[in-house]
Amino acid sequence: MGIKQTLVSFMKETAYSPMDLEELCAVFDIQPNEYKAFKKTLRTMEAEGLIVKTKRDRYKVAGKEEINNYDGLVIGTLEVHQRGFGFLIPDEEGQKDVFIPSNAMRDAMNGDKVAVKVTREDTDTKKREGQIVDVLERNVTKVIGVYEDSRNFGFVISEDTRISRDIYIPKRDRNGAQDGDVVVVKITKYPAERRKPEGVVTEILGKKGDKGIDILTIIKKNGLPEEFPDKVLKYADGISEEIDPKELKGRRDLRELRMVTIDGEDAKDLDDAVSIEKLENGNYRLGVHIADVTNYVKENNPLDREALKRATSVYLIDRVIPMLPRKLSNGICSLNPKVDRLTLTCFMEINSKGKVVDHEIVESVIKTNERMTYTDVTKMLRDHDEELIKRYDYLYDDFKLMEELCTILRTKREKRGAIDFEIAEAKIVLNELGKPIEIKPYERAIANRMIEEFMLAANETVAEHMFWTHMPFVYRIHENPDEEKLAKFKEFIYNLGYTIQWKEDIHPKMFQEILEKVKGKNEETVVSTLLLRSMMQARYAPECTGHFGLAAKYYCHFTSPIRRYPDLQIHRIIKEHLHGEIDEKRVNKLKNIVGQASKQSSEMERKAQDAEREVDDLKKAEYMQDRIGEEFEGVISSVTSFGVFVELPNTIEGLVHITDLDDDYYVYNESQLSLIGERTRKIYKLGDKVKVQCDHVDIDNREIFFKITQEEGKTLDDEENEIMHEQENIEE
Repeated sequence: MGIKQTLVSFMKETAYSPMDLEELCAVFDIQPNEYKAFKKTLRTMEAEGLIVKTKRDRYKVAGKEEINNYDGLVIGTLEVHQRGFGFLIPDEEGQKDVFIPSNAMRDAMNGDKVAVKVTREDTDTKKREGQIVDVLERNVTKVIGVYEDSRNFGFVISEDTRISRDIYIPKRDRNGAQDGDVVVVKITKYPAERRKPEGVVTEILGKKGDKGIDILTIIKKNGLPEEFPDKVLKYADGISEEIDPKELKGRRDLRELRMVTIDGEDAKDLDDAVSIEKLENGNYRLGVHIADVTNYVKENNPLDREALKRATSVYLIDRVIPMLPRKLSNGICSLNPKVDRLTLTCFMEINSKGKVVDHEIVESVIKTNERMTYTDVTKMLRDHDEELIKRYDYLYDDFKLMEELCTILRTKREKRGAIDFEIAEAKIVLNELGKPIEIKPYERAIANRMIEEFMLAANETVAEHMFWTHMPFVYRIHENPDEEKLAKFKEFIYNLGYTIQWKEDIHPKMFQEILEKVKGKNEETVVSTLLLRSMMQARYAPECTGHFGLAAKYYCHFTSPIRRYPDLQIHRIIKEHLHGEIDEKRVNKLKNIVGQASKQSSEMERKAQDAEREVDDLKKAEYMQDRIGEEFEGVISSVTSFGVFVELPNTIEGLVHITDLDDDYYVYNESQLSLIGERTRKIYKLGDKVKVQCDHVDIDNREIFFKITQEEGKTLDDEENEIMHEQENIEE
């Protein structure tokens, strides 16, 4: 329980009578060096509306609720939907989320720590509904939005649609903001029953529509860090760009071993290199060489503290928010070609079945031969580009060997049931003004797949190696699918005409078989997407519970320490273990470190994903705004009670609202995920091909709206006949 929650609980006790600051300090045994922080906490709680100060400077709980304690209530974090309702994510592991209707939200805001009373519970579905009875801690302290001016005051409309209330700005607190400015507002008073939140403008970002303001707004809104603190940059500047010869002592010298980096054209933080050899016994010796970032980012130094705070690099189309200053990420840590670099190497001996029969993890020094791109390596292997083959003739055999090993490793993963989702990611190309000029699916060609397979092999090998040392470690885990979502998926796949033998013990191989059955069919993307939605989100954890999607018993992230903190942390543990430096005292300290690193990294990963997704959605909306009136072919990717979503081949998705299906009254069939016309029996279902016209675009909400101009014109009877025919084929 946090200090704020503890104070609120204490003040709500029946025996409590309002106390002043000195009396509270005595009760909570506040030491002189803690006095200022405790006083500041009380002021913050007062500003947040959690407590009030009486005329005699005594503190008591704000609000009318007479709750003596939180017994019987669910405590957790509130996630608000843009339509006004929300979900409580309970603090207690294993508890189901609680749905909060919009009329039961009180004055809570997205991200607040709240206490919820469960008002309805369905024992069959385990769904719960509740109402917020108290806000324990406020999460939102700053809001990004557009300032609108009036004669005596102003107000800010939040860019975050989850914050529905405008922020009232007194005239004295606008600090130069003018009508239409995008501003940062610090909240000074939180909303009450009949009162808007109040704030002060602390920063003016620019006018809405100015170049770069859109992405900057998303960065600020998601609370992502921008510039590095001076202390961190100063520390980075003190790091030499040359390797001290002393650093080579005790390292495996691999500078004569042929190896390359293979990355995208734009990549500047090159953290992995690969080497390959065919051994006399016919096995492959794969070397995965990873930048030794921990040589420069020592535990608890300014770089490490900032890296933990950021936990990940964030990639937003035309810009990167790096985890480490560029002097490290693009310089001394990056495995740039033909220069000495310090690395941590995992050598794996792999047989013809893809099994790692031997491995070795060593500190090393390398010098890569070339900085290769996915495009060039693919051109050589897939397109047999003679010019490139001639240019890299001394590496060509290695690339062919890598392709050979990639196929072996992939076949092995497929046999054990690893799920490979073929859902296209968008590659968005911007011009110099930040305007999207091209959007297409990102190609996963042979070179990309080679590196994927090699990194997966290294991550598994390192995770298994460290698991048996019984050292504290940061694992990458992926739990079994959500039962409720899985039940819906089973029903949907059955209604599509697929008969699957579901076993009690869910295994990823079952899902792999489904994906194989739908491969190449209209419904492939839809089935893949729905299956992905039934999955849990992968996360970092100190416990090794396996990775469901990869069908891997042991898994971690070892290969990207420049851009992911878990990789950086486990490198530190591996090196300490190699040097025999971990005693019982260190084990106990590491347990706390890996717990904190796992939690922080999982949370920041989600923030980064939200920001990346929002930037993509924004640029897709901008791209389609210039194409209003144009026709496209697409596939129905989602069906809801309010309409159907149609995905275009370039990955852009738009909504056909049910009110635009005006040739009939359409009823939503949840079990078959379809809309059926009452009179015509016309059916719109997942996977159907349709022609659409871009009707209009809502940039602010990142929404694209289509109208159907032509479809296959199936009726429910046609659909039922097709499913029966499909089932007969399967049974035969």
